[in-house]
Order: sequence, then C-alpha cells, then structure tokens
Amino acid sequence: MILDVDLHHRQGSFTLEARFQSDGRLTALFGPSGSGKTTLVNIIGGLVRPDAGRISVKERILIDTAQNIFVPRHRRRIGYVFQEARLFPHLNVRQNLLFGRFFTPRRERVSSFDAIVEMLGIAHLLNRWPTTLSGGERQRVAIGRALLTDPQLLLMDEPLASLDEDRKTEIYPYIERLRDEAGVPMVLVSHSVAEVARLATSVVVLNDGRVTASGPASEILRHTRFFQHMGPAEAGALIETRVLRHDDAYGLTVLQAAAGALTVSRVDLPLGAPVRVRLRARDIMLSLAPPDGMSALNVLPGTITAIEPVDASSMDVTLDCGGDGIVASVTRKSVERLGLKVGLPVHAIIKSVAFDREALGSPRMGNM
Repeated sequence: MILDVDLHHRQGSFTLEARFQSDGRLTALFGPSGSGKTTLVNIIGGLVRPDAGRISVKERILIDTAQNIFVPRHRRRIGYVFQEARLFPHLNVRQNLLFGRFFTPRRERVSSFDAIVEMLGIAHLLNRWPTTLSGGERQRVAIGRALLTDPQLLLMDEPLASLDEDRKTEIYPYIERLRDEAGVPMVLVSHSVAEVARLATSVVVLNDGRVTASGPASEILRHTRFFQHMGPAEAGALIETRVLRHDDAYGLTVLQAAAGALTVSRVDLPLGAPVRVRLRARDIMLSLAPPDGMSALNVLPGTITAIEPVDASSMDVTLDCGGDGIVASVTRKSVERLGLKVGLPVHAIIKSVAFDREALGSPRMGNM
C-alpha cells in the first residue's frame, strides 16, 4: 500500500476526519474549498502535527500518535510542490534544481539530474533566471527540484491553480509523463474535475473535513452524487482509448475504445498513442433503438447495469459498453417513459461538446 491514512485533527472550528488507503500512482484529493485538502497534505508532509491518528507511506510509519511516533518533515523523504513555484530568485534554474540535492544524503541519491531535466523538458532553461520563466516553466522547475530530493512521495498542492488555461495545457503532459515513468507516487490537491479526470489514477473526495468516497478514478468520477457542489455536468466516465486514424479531410481523429470508435476533433498524436477520454454524464443521451437522422457522430451500444437516484428529478444510468463503463444523467421522467431497467440494451448518443481539450489526455490509465 502506497498511502495509508487514518487521522483526526481539530484546527479552530474545523475538524478533519480522514481515513483512506490508496495504491494509485497519482492520488487526487478532491473537494470544494475548505474541505480539508490542504490541511491533509500538510499533515502528510509533516508541516502540521495531527491530534490523533496514523499515516504510513510505502509501509513506513510517519505518524502514529498511539505509539508516540512523529517523523520530522526533513526525514520523511517527501517532496512538496506548492501553488506558487517558490524558486530562489538569486539562483538560476540549474542551481535551483541542485538545491534539492542538499537534503538527501549522498549515499541515498539515486535520481538522475539529466533524466529529470529531460522528462520535464527544461534543458533549455538551465541558465535562465526564475523571473524570466513563464508560470508553467516555473512549476516544471519546482517539480524537478522536488524530484531531486529522491522523495518516496511527491505532494502537489494545487500546482496549476495560478496558471491560465494555456499554461495548464502546457504542463499537463509533463505531469502525465511523471506519473507514468518516474516511479514516484504523487498526491495532487485539486478542486477541478477536469484536472482530476485527466491526471488521477485514484481519487479521495473530501467534504467538510470528511472523506465521502475513495477509490479508482474510473469508478469515483462516474458518480454524479460525489460532485453535486460542482454541478451535474462535471461527473462522468473515464475511457481508455488509442488513436486509430486521422481524418484530415474533416479535421477529425478516430479513437478506438473497448466500447467502440469515438470521433473527436483532430488531436496531434501518432497512431496507436494512448488517450484518456472523459465522457461527461450530462453529455450522453440514451435511445432504445439505433438513432437515425442525427448529427451526432458517436453512438455506442450498451447494456444498462445500474440505475441510481441523484436527486428529486435526475438519475444516473450506468451502461456496459463492450467492457467500458459509461454513465448517463437522465431525468426520472425519461427513465419511466423509456422503461429503462437493468439488463435493457440501449444506445448511448454522445454529444460532440463532450470532447473539449480538457476532456482529452495522453496517458495510459495503468494501475487504477
């Protein structure tokens, strides 16, 4: 088990009660502002001492109040990337990166400077000063500095929150590559469903200081009830696909999923490249028969496996489409009118608006 958390902490009028386990390569702590996400990562990182509880990382106990164990933060082997890069302005990029080495004994230094620089695409920045870097470049350098401490866990507290959409799009692929290739598990704090859907392999949902759900990202993100504070359009299924072909005449790309083929706006990826797609529940309609005379390019046959109430007017209908789980948010009236029930074959009609640039990522989903 990578991360095992069971703790209680009171801070002023706020109480955090968190209990979960995660074996994911990137665990996202998701929830609204004030839900306890930053307090939790600060406890994991050793910046806050909890009132009671136990935390272990890769079976190494960091906190166990019952046994009076509290490993100080400088001995935890945990890297931390904050919302702001916090680079030293009097050091250039190379010097900022090497600063991370000072906190790791020589005999324990295993990470390769050159490999980390290449992975993060910052070789051309090594002689630059922090003030000359874009927001996305600064965060990549901050991540590199944290990795050069040879951490057993990397904490990232909303590292993209201060970036505009273009800079976020720039840095997403580097975090994806870090997740898939670096071998260092990560905990990412986020309040963006799109960000979590693109990057996370596991999700822990926090609300008012309590863990309301935890598990694989593909399972948690399909349940509308976990994201009601974000609006019903945010929840949906994660689908693993590969680039099947490009239709240059129409500026389209065809992705192959277990559920079938999905046509999206042209993506600049080679044939066979893995792509994660988020199918939002609100962007899926259901039909009892194959639709005819519609503009929608994406229609997937499936079988209803579950119908769950969300609120007084809507329900989540989960489908098995060739092994891929897809969820559609429909009204109770539609469920009754169509006679929807478990085991019934239907067709999922996916609106083109489901495939925006935040819905598409380039990772393999791997260990979910």
